[in-house]
Amino acid sequence: MINLFKLLIVLFAISSLAIADDGAASKARMVVLTDIEADPDDTQSLVRLLLYANSIDIQAIVATTSVHQKNRVAPESIRRVIDAYGKVQPNLLKHEADFPTVQSLLDLVTEGLPLYGMKGVGDDKDSPGSSRIIELLDNDDDRPLWISVWGGPNTLAQALFRIRETRSPEQTVRLVKKLRVYTISDQDDSGIWLRNEFPNLQYIVSPGRYERSTWGAINQVIDGIDNTTISNEWFATNIQQSHGPLGAAYPDVAWGVEGDTPAYLGLIPNGLNVPERPDWGGWGGRYELSQPTDEEIQVGREVQGGVPIKPETRTIWTNADDTYRPRVIREYGRAERPDDEAHTGNRVTLWRWRDDFQNDFAARMDWCLSSYEDANHPPVPALSHPETFTVDSGEAFRLDAGGTTDPDGDSLSFTWMQYPEAGSSSDIKVDFGIFPENVYQVTRHAPKVDQPETMHFILKVTDRGTPRLTRYKRVIVTVRP
Repeated sequence: MINLFKLLIVLFAISSLAIADDGAASKARMVVLTDIEADPDDTQSLVRLLLYANSIDIQAIVATTSVHQKNRVAPESIRRVIDAYGKVQPNLLKHEADFPTVQSLLDLVTEGLPLYGMKGVGDDKDSPGSSRIIELLDNDDDRPLWISVWGGPNTLAQALFRIRETRSPEQTVRLVKKLRVYTISDQDDSGIWLRNEFPNLQYIVSPGRYERSTWGAINQVIDGIDNTTISNEWFATNIQQSHGPLGAAYPDVAWGVEGDTPAYLGLIPNGLNVPERPDWGGWGGRYELSQPTDEEIQVGREVQGGVPIKPETRTIWTNADDTYRPRVIREYGRAERPDDEAHTGNRVTLWRWRDDFQNDFAARMDWCLSSYEDANHPPVPALSHPETFTVDSGEAFRLDAGGTTDPDGDSLSFTWMQYPEAGSSSDIKVDFGIFPENVYQVTRHAPKVDQPETMHFILKVTDRGTPRLTRYKRVIVTVRP
């Protein structure tokens, strides 16, 4: 008898990918909450974000407090970076369309109260930032509203406090349902309040201390891999120097580079990211719906800066583990193959893509000054078959990237990877055996299954321009028993 729950998973997986594909031209809409000036990394993350302002629909940038900056908000620092963007925006338009004008971005800058955490939530605590969030939720827009939290989330907490006070329970539920929150740990005491008071609020977070976070992988030096793309020299050469006013606005590392960037990396359309499915993995990491235990998050201790760690009372989108073997580029023979050493952990879910998104950042920074002919642009993967299809248990099937192109005419490298953790079971795997993964088409045999299962395969296409740029296609294969 077919397991009904498994079948529902299969159907939802297929519909989610179809929605992502159909909505490729529909940008994710996002509000940023930033404690800019608490650490230079907020400015770093803002510089990068503005280079994707044509790919993400930024609807507000709110200066906030955090445990690291309790009594100050700094909207003027946001405006300073946007002014630098304005000086290169005309050149960015030579490379891709839809980069917004500097004035339209300046109009999005607002602020929360210069109060810490729950001290900024209550009857008389409305702010331009909290009012802006309510306005956006009230807009006639069916897209989810992502709240990318780089500091404390108390401006969002105030918005939901006000909504609950002034709207019916049904209206409150409807508006909360629109929200998606990705927060860089808990940087004030309103985060746990939000999760407890609004149990249906979709919330991505690594509760506890920073060292157990997934987002920390963006700047962690990993033993056994090449960490060049997070080195100070790499940033100086590829971002800061000789790249115009926006690159010059990118500050040196003080604590950790770009700790806030993972809060929006998963919204960038690249063929891999599916924002509505954090469990499928992408540039921002992979997260599963679960309830962390008190022991896992060390209840009773404090997050860096002094935020008390309290028990989680319901399921949230939180840390998940991947097992990954990095690709090894070889001087002779097969051009690349998986390393012999496998890495496992929640941070693996993010750093496995790190070189790809760092090179993408560097290429876009090149666009600030370069002509189209002198810069690199990402390849355009294509498939000769649907992105979802069904096979029988044990049946052979083909994955084919025929039709893939590159706008600059660059040579291309192909890699087909199974992503077991994104499928219905991480135990359902295809044996690649001795056959290469680095060709544009591969034939594989479905495993024997007793109930419907889904397998995710990621096509990674990388050009040989400078820097090397990567785009993806995700193929979901359903296996029938």
